Amino acid sequence: MQTSTGTPRPITRYGTPVLHRRCAEVTDFDDALAQLVADMFASMYAAHGVGLAANQIGVDARIFVVDCPDATGAHTVATVVNPVLHLPEHRDLVTDTEGCLSVPGQHAELARCATAAVTGFDMHGQEVRLDGTGTLARCFQHEVDHLDGLAYVDRLPSKLRKRILTTSAEHTGVGVGTGQDG
Repeated sequence: MQTSTGTPRPITRYGTPVLHRRCAEVTDFDDALAQLVADMFASMYAAHGVGLAANQIGVDARIFVVDCPDATGAHTVATVVNPVLHLPEHRDLVTDTEGCLSVPGQHAELARCATAAVTGFDMHGQEVRLDGTGTLARCFQHEVDHLDGLAYVDRLPSKLRKRILTTSAEHTGVGVGTGQDG
């Protein structure tokens, strides 16, 4: 885990409207974006996460950051602005435990593609492409889902999703759907 020059912000909880709609495209690659990215890294590290989407700190913008290992254990530390997810034509699914900073204290088994890539831009507006395997591939899919208005629990059967959200709310003392940052 690295240190960050940003300021940690509260993690937005499941049920807050910004988490449930597609985020806005980023058009300005300026100092404000650089500060947001620094704050996102600081927030992710403070919460002990491996990835964070901008809407998880209440910002309606298509940006995510990661500090995540791939299948070999090598860490990728990156920012992707306006990401586009690329999944293989022949999808090899891997079921593994997944959690989310916006649904604290809970995890569930979820199938995701074993490999994934994202294209987009870095915080300076330069084109980037990242290829991922293992946890990194899962992280790309998870973070792009966030930017499209989905959380991992939205991909679970409804009874399991309801149980996880109820338990998370009890665990954190935050009501589901209240929009509180706890």
